[in-house]
Amino acid sequence: MGLVRIAQFPDRMAADLARLQLAAEGIESVVFDGGMASLGLGMMTPARLMVAKEDADDARDLLGSAETDEGA
Repeated sequence: MGLVRIAQFPDRMAADLARLQLAAEGIESVVFDGGMASLGLGMMTPARLMVAKEDADDARDLLGSAETDEGA
């Protein structure tokens, strides 16, 4: 089970909202680099939302293409 990035956000709050949306649908996810994004460094080090590879397509569908990394 590897993790893949499905989305990135300029701040931790936006990443956590997406993480909670996935959790409500039963998809586990984790935010990487959220601490750096919280320091205002989101453009250099965005908060990355990661899910298990097998959940990636479902997670992208739930979040919508506007928030996700297409082809990531």
